[in-house]
Amino acid sequence: MSNYVAAIDLGTTKVVTLVGERTDSGYRIVAFREAPSKGVLRGEVVNIQSVLDSLQPTIEDIKREESIEINEVYVGIAGQNIKCVSQRLSRNRGRADNLISDSEIDDMMREMSNSRVNAGEKILHVIPQSFNVDDHIGVDNAKGMTGTRIEGDYKLFIGKINSVEHSKLVINRAGLRLRELILEPVASAKAVLSEDETELGVAMIDIGGGTTDLLIYHNNIIRHTAVIPFGGNSITEDLRQGCGVSLKNAEQMKIQYGSCYSEYAPENKTVIIPGIGGRESREVSFKVIAGIIEARVEEILEAVMYEIENSGYMDKLGAGIVITGGGSQLTNLRQFIKVKTGYDARIASPINNISYDTPSEICRPGSSTAFGLIMLGFENQDSMVNETPSCTSTLFPESELTSTGSSDHTPGATSAREKPARRKNPFGNIPSFIGSIFDNTNNEA
Repeated sequence: MSNYVAAIDLGTTKVVTLVGERTDSGYRIVAFREAPSKGVLRGEVVNIQSVLDSLQPTIEDIKREESIEINEVYVGIAGQNIKCVSQRLSRNRGRADNLISDSEIDDMMREMSNSRVNAGEKILHVIPQSFNVDDHIGVDNAKGMTGTRIEGDYKLFIGKINSVEHSKLVINRAGLRLRELILEPVASAKAVLSEDETELGVAMIDIGGGTTDLLIYHNNIIRHTAVIPFGGNSITEDLRQGCGVSLKNAEQMKIQYGSCYSEYAPENKTVIIPGIGGRESREVSFKVIAGIIEARVEEILEAVMYEIENSGYMDKLGAGIVITGGGSQLTNLRQFIKVKTGYDARIASPINNISYDTPSEICRPGSSTAFGLIMLGFENQDSMVNETPSCTSTLFPESELTSTGSSDHTPGATSAREKPARRKNPFGNIPSFIGSIFDNTNNEA
């Protein structure tokens, strides 16, 4: 098996292509290229050719400069169109004294995977939450138990077929084979969350350019995930309109002078904005900039807290909140979140099993998704080698792998709080945008 895994993150603001290897000291990134993204709107591929135009130079540059030929890739997927629903399946057992087996649990999973959904939608993945066996309620693992009746509670992750196919088509037209589509917040969580956090209960907030992704873990199981349709680009657009500047200047203001806590912004410091078309320059205070940013960040947090409350895990986040993504680098964001939500919070970069000589570009919050894709890619390889069926622990079930070409083709790349009052939905009639985890369609990439 190859020592390399290749991954692609098709983000709203940037496209990232990277290749990693697993060493004794951890995962090491041997090639990393990024380019401004075009054709992706709020995490969803909308213009295939534009995305290709952004992606292909990164692949070609790695081949030319690093002498690495990329053949197969793991790809991050996000977007507003994906949703999550809770479902329960009940079965009466023929013989109560028979031990519940893996095959019985797997059969329930298959039945849930074939549940009816709306036209144009597909169940992408099913995650067991807990089981009830007779009077035993909320059992994490029912294998080996006996009983007359078994019930399983599941999370079904559902997406629009067209959206999934757009991502596949990009990879196909780039001349690559798709190994797996992975929900981006799941990849980010893999890179930044510790085992203690996922066990105690944690809400990870990944602030990207087009969206803000939420992922909730408890007892090492994904319990809820949601996509908020606002991110760093929304903040930049607010500054553009509020300060009357170009988009480029607004982004610069956000990065260099922005804070999301207007209370701490100095009133006597200003930014000089160059005049356009012969107009005179203007001054904008740090206080005004911070006020604009704070308003949007507070709106995003309201949406996040609404989702946390509706998830049923508001009182079970023992590890609080972990913030990552490019938008997490706003000044005073951690303090702002702590005050507004009542949860302890930290800003996170990739920390799990990262090699000491990994490039500095990876060791930042904006690269969490990309690094997590590499980690999950290696886990996929391991699961294929071990071939151990499991409903709850295998991240990439063999039945979900897309397959094209010869069966011996090597994956990857080869080388020459205080509780707030109950919230109303801040988006009114806009539905909650929930993310999927895996793509189990069998179309060729």
